[in-house]
Amino acid sequence: MNTDKIYAESIANEYSKKETSKVVALKKLDRTVKLPALVFAYAFGIASALLLGAGMCFAMKVLGDGGTPFTVLGVALGALGLAGACVDYPLYKKLLNSRKERYAGDIVRLAAEITAQSEE
Repeated sequence: MNTDKIYAESIANEYSKKETSKVVALKKLDRTVKLPALVFAYAFGIASALLLGAGMCFAMKVLGDGGTPFTVLGVALGALGLAGACVDYPLYKKLLNSRKERYAGDIVRLAAEITAQSEE
């Protein structure tokens, strides 16, 4: 077994021009559809959870001077955070479905081309 030859071929493969296949393009389109919705859902969910936690800290007098205004502020912040957490998944689904509708034609066309090639 010539390990030098295998090593040289693996290095050459890294630098050679790669042909983009239709399957790779389909995966890239799929990522283009799903990734922005996923990033939004995580960011919005994290922000909602932090808002809920800050509200709980104010309401339970961990933060602030423990007066009534801070308790009311804590309850309000907690309610906003809880509302944000409740609407996070519906917003994610709405964003994902709108992006699926936008890219559906391209994805279906490319998938049909791939299946037509594989049947030949």
